[in-house]
Amino acid sequence: MNELEKIKSENDKLKEIDENKSELISISAHQLRTSLSALKWTLKMILDKELGEINEEQKNYIEKAISSNDRSIVLVNYLLTFNHSDDLSYVSKLKEINIVSVFEKVSADFIAELKNKQIELIFNKKEENIPNINCDEPMIMMVLQNLIENAIKYSPNKSRITISINYNSDNNNIELSFHDEGIGIKKEDQIKIFNKFFRAPNAIEKETIGSGLGLFITKNIVEKHNGKIWFESLPESGTTFFVTLPIH
Repeated sequence: MNELEKIKSENDKLKEIDENKSELISISAHQLRTSLSALKWTLKMILDKELGEINEEQKNYIEKAISSNDRSIVLVNYLLTFNHSDDLSYVSKLKEINIVSVFEKVSADFIAELKNKQIELIFNKKEENIPNINCDEPMIMMVLQNLIENAIKYSPNKSRITISINYNSDNNNIELSFHDEGIGIKKEDQIKIFNKFFRAPNAIEKETIGSGLGLFITKNIVEKHNGKIWFESLPESGTTFFVTLPIH
């Protein structure tokens, strides 16, 4: 077998592996979407009191569960789209949104978790009226969700998370920052933090469950919106993630 035939054979093997991986992702994602849809149907039955009366506190928690379930379905659809596209930063429908309102909606889903860990969430907004941005709302919600979730996950009990949203009129963009007092990111791991499937050893030690996809997807979404994401971190001294998103 000459060199050209070897290369062709290796390419054929890689293509087969990729096709098998793609099929596995599709099957898994479709099954997951079916289960999530069934869960949503059950939660809606409880919310509509078809299975008996519920009190106001129970109603609030069920509504939050439905909201989280909806975002999971969006993520599954997002992964299915990625699976059939080389563009991992796919954005579907752009519309004008109020980033502060979206943040408040997303952060409300973490109230129980914050309370459980006794973490104080501080929200800073310098400008009274922050301009709306043109974006894919479910995707931007996913960015906020991933960054808030990570901040909570890797923060110790009785600590603080500070989130700031500002408008930079010079650059005509929105600036967001997410600061926690958690485990931080070691210097040798920082270059890989946005890599697909990467999880730092200290992150795995702190929280064993995780896919290593959150920051990879977050970075792709931000960059598809012509924004930027970066971070500053010191081990055991916390991490601050920064995101900028253009108004248009």
